[in-house]
Amino acid sequence: MKKVMLDCDPGHDDAIAIMLACASSELEILGITTVAGNQTGEKTFTNALKILTLIGEDLPVARGFDKPLFQELVTAPEIHGETGLDGADFPAPSVKPCEAHAVNFIVETLLSADDPVYLVPTGPLTNIAGALLLAPGVKEKIKRIVLMGGGVLESNKTPAAEFNIYVDPEAAKIVFESGIPITMVGLDATNKALFSLEDIEALSRLSGKVSTVAARLLTFYAEQLEKFSGVRGAYLHDPLTVAAVIDPAVLDTRFLHVDIETKGEFTRGATVVDLYGVTGKKPNAEVSFGLDLSKFKGLVFDAIKRLDERWA
Repeated sequence: MKKVMLDCDPGHDDAIAIMLACASSELEILGITTVAGNQTGEKTFTNALKILTLIGEDLPVARGFDKPLFQELVTAPEIHGETGLDGADFPAPSVKPCEAHAVNFIVETLLSADDPVYLVPTGPLTNIAGALLLAPGVKEKIKRIVLMGGGVLESNKTPAAEFNIYVDPEAAKIVFESGIPITMVGLDATNKALFSLEDIEALSRLSGKVSTVAARLLTFYAEQLEKFSGVRGAYLHDPLTVAAVIDPAVLDTRFLHVDIETKGEFTRGATVVDLYGVTGKKPNAEVSFGLDLSKFKGLVFDAIKRLDERWA
């Protein structure tokens, strides 16, 4: 069983990612940390507690940074709403949070782990960078960082940058230059991880406690995405990241060098991927380009069905 820590900014697709991770028999979730991103730090932290309460999981949850390392916070209410999880009602949180800051929790959990741990960040990389700066020795306890962020040819926040990397490019630079094995699950793959309106309707027809909430979340999310970009359906960016830990074969990747642009006037937050080896720099990330969509959708549906069964 793979030991995993999730670092997230829930977020509609983060919510599905948490569901997928918690339902998997392949993963042992050591804890969840939250960061400001899709919404403010207070809201993303509360959202993580709400999601765990809904699905009946009692995991350690630690709140992390409320802003990026050097710049002001940028959020995405136009996509995720004022709460970060608009579109569905959640039970009041009953999961008791950790008192430790997320960075301290990450460091302490890694140092005490018997086996190397997968870190799975699906938001800005502020907490992960903070942990690496605070305790560089934890690198030896990290099996791999499988992150949602960036893109080779795709972007969504600016013409050059994906949202998570754009929010805190300095943190991303620290992570990508850490020497830790990295899988970059970027937009070139996650924009293909689309739950169609028919998929969302099929989820709704399951009519369980968790599937009903998931379907309502994805309905709202799809409506916002259509307004924002014209897409019909819901991009499941973050669940694909979890799926790649459960079964790496779900992704089509290439081992390439990735630099993070932190100074460009028009390109700040860009993941500059050396497709052709022109820089001569050693590859530092498995970069995703596509996915097995059928396998991915099967993992998500099976996970939500298992969570429904807990309450049947």
